[in-house]
Amino acid sequence: MKAIKKALKEIGEILNRVLDALLGQNQPQPELIPIPVRNNSRRVNRY
Repeated sequence: MKAIKKALKEIGEILNRVLDALLGQNQPQPELIPIPVRNNSRRVNRY
């Protein structure tokens, strides 16, 4: 359960970054988004 809650929290943070990038049109953020997504997919595969 802890792993699931942690994953959901991380996904929520990524979604917030995506929304901030789309709404705010900030240039640096879209480049940072793919990196945490890749890390999360690796973590999911381990469990």
